[in-house]
Formats: sequence, C-alpha cells, structure tokens
Amino acid sequence: MRIGILGSGNIGGTLGRKWAQAGHDVVFGVRDVNSPKVGALLEAAGGNASADSVANAAVFGDVILFAIPWSAVGATVEAHAEALNGKIAIDATNNFGGPLINNVETISSKAPAAKVYRAFNSLGWENFETPHIGETQVDLFYCGPDDETRPVVEGLIQEVGLRPIWVGGLDVVQIVDSLGLLWVALVFQQGMGRHLAFKVLTP
Repeated sequence: MRIGILGSGNIGGTLGRKWAQAGHDVVFGVRDVNSPKVGALLEAAGGNASADSVANAAVFGDVILFAIPWSAVGATVEAHAEALNGKIAIDATNNFGGPLINNVETISSKAPAAKVYRAFNSLGWENFETPHIGETQVDLFYCGPDDETRPVVEGLIQEVGLRPIWVGGLDVVQIVDSLGLLWVALVFQQGMGRHLAFKVLTP
C-alpha cells in the first residue's frame, strides 16, 4: 500500500516508520527533505520510506495521515483537495483547549470524496512506539465509515501493534476526542506518565 504521511514529528514519524518496516511504501510530506531530522527518520524507516513535498506526498498515497499542526490542516486540505478525493484520510491532529479538537469536518468539507477517519489522536506517540504495557496490548479507539475502507484502517492500526476498537461513524467523533482529553488530564494534570493507555475488558 502507498501511504502519504503529512508531517514527520513524533506521531507521523513513528507511524510512518512502522508502516514502512511492515512493507508499505511511505512518503513523508515535509518542508525540508534534506533536514538532518528527516534523514535520521528515513534511515530508521528503511528502504520503503522516502521524503518529498507535502503536495507530492498527498498525490502519492492511497492513505493520507494528517500529522501536521492542527492549525495547518485547513490550508493544506484546500491546496491539495483534488489529490485527497477518493482516498483514505486519517486525522490524527488535536487542538486541545480549543472549541474544536479535530479536523474531520475541515477535511470532509474540502475533500468530500475522501474517506475520513479519526484515529491515532487519543494516545501519546510512546504507545505507538511501544504498543504494550507489560504483556497487555494497548487499544486504539477510532471512528469513521463502516465500508470497504474500514478493514484497511484496522490493518494499519494492527501493524503498529495496537488493537483497533471501532467506536462508530464520524457522528461519534466526540467520543474519540474525549478519550484524548482524558489522556491529557491523566498524563499532565495527574502526572501519570506519557506511556499511559486504555484497555477495553469484556467477559
């Protein structure tokens, strides 16, 4: 699968590296392809990863992960809406403390033919790097369309090492966002440490 990662920070870099190591072709969309940080990321990711402009990464990927600053998503989608239409778009951005935490509506309105998912936003990147706490696998909650694209997203979550938990369609995006707010409250306000995660337990 071809994956365009918009951003190369902790979240985009960790996920893109793992997907490249799993055999996917990954292009990181970055501002400076020659930066030492990007070079180190590509070396760690292996031969399936490369870096290019945001525009070229958006064209390249069948799946596009938004891991850029929340405030940059609107202009990015507007500039590359044609390239995003018909693709899977995963919103991993957060605007904690603002009136709107996600960018789901921004992406959906500007690229209406994209299949938009909300995922990788409710945990710190440490849980993507190390998706187990002791012997317990970390759960990742996500939402989005229940169609032929959902197994693709589930597979990408599993390849990171997480257990996917589908909460529902985009009408329940606030539930997924609330888990991110809970994570922030426990980690930063209660001082419980960034490698904190959630687990669904059933009989």
